[in-house]
Amino acid sequence: MSENDKPRICLGAFAGAHGVRGEAKVKCFTEELSNIAAYGPVETEDRKRQFTLTVIRSLKADFVLVRAPQIQSREDAEALKGVRFYVSRDKLPAPDEDEFYLNDLVGLDAVDETGAPLGAVNAVYNFGAGDVIELMGVPGLKGMRLVRFTRQNVPGVDIAGGKITVRRAAVLVDDDVDDNMA
Repeated sequence: MSENDKPRICLGAFAGAHGVRGEAKVKCFTEELSNIAAYGPVETEDRKRQFTLTVIRSLKADFVLVRAPQIQSREDAEALKGVRFYVSRDKLPAPDEDEFYLNDLVGLDAVDETGAPLGAVNAVYNFGAGDVIELMGVPGLKGMRLVRFTRQNVPGVDIAGGKITVRRAAVLVDDDVDDNMA
């Protein structure tokens, strides 16, 4: 498998400049904020730029201040605002038993409590109020459905089996149900 084919995990996103010497604010998507720099150089989504991050200190909530030799000025840091960065999945430690990375959910089949298909996980998001999974291909529905990723809505995750169990009520609303699904 070539480097470009390896699955990657998004560790964070540049959030702007701090000071005048090229230090950057970063929003971290890692459980431990300091891990943002623990897995070696990170790369942009298009794989065209790499950054060797050094964490200077934690800021508020999920933010840290970083320095990178590739960011020389405040203008460089400002130009990166909103740019996400990634590492190869194989650089991260293996999750403990009964744990997984949210990225591992992408591509899994979704079934309801009875085993009936509910589409597949297309993406996982976090807009600040918790994790959300995007389901595509829900039978009888056009487009996608967003489901809050909670134990109540998603009572089962079987990475090895390639599926998640999703409460049907979390996916459908009354207006969605047609004769084919009843």
